[in-house]
Amino acid sequence: MSWLIILSFALPIFFGLLFVMSKFVKHMKEEQNMEIESIRDTLIDEDNPVGLSGEELEKLKQQQAEAQKHLRDVISKIPVEEKDGRLRPAFDKMKKLQDEPSEKAAGNGKGASKR
Repeated sequence: MSWLIILSFALPIFFGLLFVMSKFVKHMKEEQNMEIESIRDTLIDEDNPVGLSGEELEKLKQQQAEAQKHLRDVISKIPVEEKDGRLRPAFDKMKKLQDEPSEKAAGNGKGASKR
């Protein structure tokens, strides 16, 4: 029963302090010309998770698009063959492609030394 008495005194004090605090915050916002962000504004933006400015974000997106394009170009140059219903890199074709430039360079060197 005594906890009801304590609760009856504590609740008005608690709500009174909340009221005074809200008045103080409102006064300080007007006094200092501040704007308090809402929680919704502070959530992470999916398009801009780091919080970059517009110009920096566009520059980063452009760099990433160029990197993706370069990666697609590099991947498309890798020879691929189908084994067991899966596409796998053709390592023998890659070795032939790597050996061909060295043979051409060696051939050019030999031909140039004979002249």
